[in-house]
Amino acid sequence: MKTLDILNITDIEAVDEPKTTIDEPKIGTKKLYIESYGCAMNFADSEVVSAIMRGQGYSTTSTFQDADIIFLNTCAIRDNAEQKVRHRLKHFKPVKKKNPKVIVGILGCMAERLKTQLLEEEKIVDIVAGPDAYRDLPNLIAEAETGQKAVNVFLSREETYADISPVRLNSNGVTAWISIMRGCDNMCSFCVVPFTRGRERSRDPQTIVNEAKDLFDKGYKEVTLLGQNVDSYKWNTTNSDDIISFANLLEMVAKVSPELRVRFSTSHPKDINDDVLYTIKKYENICNSIHLPFQSGNTRVLEAMNRGYTREWYLAKIARIKEVLGNDVGLSHDTISGFCGETEAEHQDTLSLLKEVVFDYGYTFSYSERPGTLAAKKYEDDVPEAVKQTRLAEVIALQRTHCEIKNNESVGKIHKVIVEGLSKKSDQEYAGRNDQNKLIIFPKGNLKIGDYVNILVTHCNSATLIGNVV
Repeated sequence: MKTLDILNITDIEAVDEPKTTIDEPKIGTKKLYIESYGCAMNFADSEVVSAIMRGQGYSTTSTFQDADIIFLNTCAIRDNAEQKVRHRLKHFKPVKKKNPKVIVGILGCMAERLKTQLLEEEKIVDIVAGPDAYRDLPNLIAEAETGQKAVNVFLSREETYADISPVRLNSNGVTAWISIMRGCDNMCSFCVVPFTRGRERSRDPQTIVNEAKDLFDKGYKEVTLLGQNVDSYKWNTTNSDDIISFANLLEMVAKVSPELRVRFSTSHPKDINDDVLYTIKKYENICNSIHLPFQSGNTRVLEAMNRGYTREWYLAKIARIKEVLGNDVGLSHDTISGFCGETEAEHQDTLSLLKEVVFDYGYTFSYSERPGTLAAKKYEDDVPEAVKQTRLAEVIALQRTHCEIKNNESVGKIHKVIVEGLSKKSDQEYAGRNDQNKLIIFPKGNLKIGDYVNILVTHCNSATLIGNVV
């Protein structure tokens, strides 16, 4: 199965390809297979699930035919993501037929959205567990082992899994995710996340710093702080009225070591502030890169999406980011084509915003109505699918052109890179990312994974920078 290259994930929006588990040193007699779909948060959750299951004597395997338990950690942000999971379940039927004791579980956002309906529609499924129910997995498994169907889709207002040390699945030993918060309070009309992941709650900052320290002590060189909306991170201290903001947390993690590079995702335009920008500017090890979804370039559509800002406000925020961090700041985006009622003129506004900003890269989607969202209740999904796809293709083509323009600006410059692993195309080349989160390919030489290295970029294409060690 094709797997997702996690090196390029910076967004919390969904992606289409799954990520499977690796073969782990044997912990006990039982084997666990996890396949993760969707966003980086889901992959981070799978690492929490693996830690919980390791405590029950399970080691992970990359082959589902060998597993005692098969988990699919799912995404519900688009219908396409859910259909992929339903199709994938068919591959497990022969395993289940051969050994009825094998347990199949659906975890995550799709489980939370459909709940017991999944058990009725997918007979092969034994366990349904939402994103806040992973501590209960041992009990759910025990129930399933008796032949009963087991379900826990309770959404918590407190659960952050702060005390669980994740098992780093598919790790290169260099980069790792740290979840800093869960849930979302932004009720964007198109988004199912508040209904599948619950209300926003932040994790104790000291546990985040401790996790970063532990990773650095184990040789990791980069962490990405994850949240549905990291800029709204907030922790009330117990001894005073002081509040630890995201800017404060970012500084705390940066201070772990100047040799630990720090990234974060995702920012909401209405919440990222000057404190965050000046913290990025202050610390060299905080990457000069911001993912700032705008979704639409038209103010009426943004209002219908309940995004909380206008086109003009967004462009002013971009101008402020460049004013503080300079024109070499890496900027990326999300867009949705064909949202309810979007006219051709409004689509052109999205294209014109792209032209005005010229992003380094972006994640582009056509609108997919999700049951239960505000948009599904209030608006008709009235843009024909063919029109959605035409508009999406125009956005992708324009962004590809901009990627090449921005990459060409990097040619002839020296970039500091962490060696993250081998290039996909050659075992004689390494790959790593620069400060702006752009992938750079360079000769392997005598370098080791985890090394910091300066690369002179000599040429590029729309997706990749290519260079040599200097």
